[in-house]
Amino acid sequence: MSDGARQRRMPRRERRAQLLAVARELIRERGTDEFTLGRLAERAGVTKPVVYDHFGDRAGALAELYREFEEQQRAALTAALADEPLALDAVCRAVAGAYIDCSLAEGRELADVVSALDGSAMLVEVRREAEGAYLALCDDVLASCGVRLDDAGAQALVGAGDALSRAALDERVSPAAARSTLTRALRALVTSATEPEES
Repeated sequence: MSDGARQRRMPRRERRAQLLAVARELIRERGTDEFTLGRLAERAGVTKPVVYDHFGDRAGALAELYREFEEQQRAALTAALADEPLALDAVCRAVAGAYIDCSLAEGRELADVVSALDGSAMLVEVRREAEGAYLALCDDVLASCGVRLDDAGAQALVGAGDALSRAALDERVSPAAARSTLTRALRALVTSATEPEES
């Protein structure tokens, strides 16, 4: 039996995971400018219709890569919190560490994907959805410490996390410094759960 025959019978979920892994390899090697669904199909050893069936178009594939990153970030935060007592300082360290470490693990591929989708209505929606899920998770665990992160604070956390991640990727700051700074920023951004939100 040929490899192609075995691949055609791969369950859909496994095929999607395989295609996303191959897409990441291609972007790592050649950047997003040369990323096409045709090249993805060729590298994965499948026909173009298989790839189009999974992603629709190039932007769809890039958006799925971004969603996958956000899912991994939430999983990393959940795992980090499982090892920490629910004290505010420990929670802030876990949130900051998961944010920075996931961004560093993704490396340049994630930055390239975001750049390639910049200005895309799809990316705006995907980012809003993914950030909302991540911030909801942060909000739940912060609430258990008697504090909250209001909407402005949430946006500040994301902005600071993205900026510090880029600086660490560019080796302008160390990963440890990025984690420590984001921890301090988050600690400063939270407010008492009983404090009224300013309009």
